[in-house]
Amino acid sequence: MSALIRYASPMTGLSSWLDDFFGNNSMFEALDREFTSGTWPRVDITEEDNTYVIKADIPGLDKKDISVTVENGTLRIEGEKKEELKKEKDKYFHLERTYGRFSRNFALPEEVDANGIDAKMNNGVLELRLPKTEKARPKAIEVKIN
Repeated sequence: MSALIRYASPMTGLSSWLDDFFGNNSMFEALDREFTSGTWPRVDITEEDNTYVIKADIPGLDKKDISVTVENGTLRIEGEKKEELKKEKDKYFHLERTYGRFSRNFALPEEVDANGIDAKMNNGVLELRLPKTEKARPKAIEVKIN
């Protein structure tokens, strides 16, 4: 399963974010960069006997706003969260939600059957089921005792 995740030190992102925040004095620019830098949407990845499961939290989006593709052994989740602000009517005191394009990539292990990937969207959670090839599935072999 480790092939699904490309490791990057958490301190790298934090250091970059702090440099942006203190260097530019613009917390909102730094937050926007984090949103579009590939760390969103947040995901959980689990492994079952015959399938890998990726669950991505993508609140506020409909399935028509999201694209899931596989190309050259890479699974990509991308889309766009459109801005909802109505500046002429509303007065905002604090804004944390970010808007814009996002993209997240995962290197697929060789044992994933890319043609069998299934995607469902329910209550802001995108669930991808990545079946393993027959060759990669665990098989019980009975050994006869003489």
